[in-house]
Amino acid sequence: MPWWIWLILSLFMLAMIVAGIAYAALHGFRALNGIAEIGSELGKPLSELADVPQGADAREPLAPPTFTQPLNSAISRYDDAQVDVIRHRNAKRERHARAWARWSRFNR
Repeated sequence: MPWWIWLILSLFMLAMIVAGIAYAALHGFRALNGIAEIGSELGKPLSELADVPQGADAREPLAPPTFTQPLNSAISRYDDAQVDVIRHRNAKRERHARAWARWSRFNR
């Protein structure tokens, strides 16, 4: 291959490398501007949350953590939750049974 073809190929390669770097830099700067806008939008509500008073009059006191309470209270909470779970399962089962009954009457 003649030397001038190698020169053209190498110049084309260098031009593509420079164009790729410029393209990546341009899109990187645009992405940084977008991220900065998102950060400023998120910063506004977060700064408002930081300004909320933390006194006893600001909100009702929370219940103490479960691990600091007697075991009986945790057991009763668990029992209540399990009753709700069983009630939900039974309601779902009955809804499905009613739907199947409607479908079986429809197909007759």
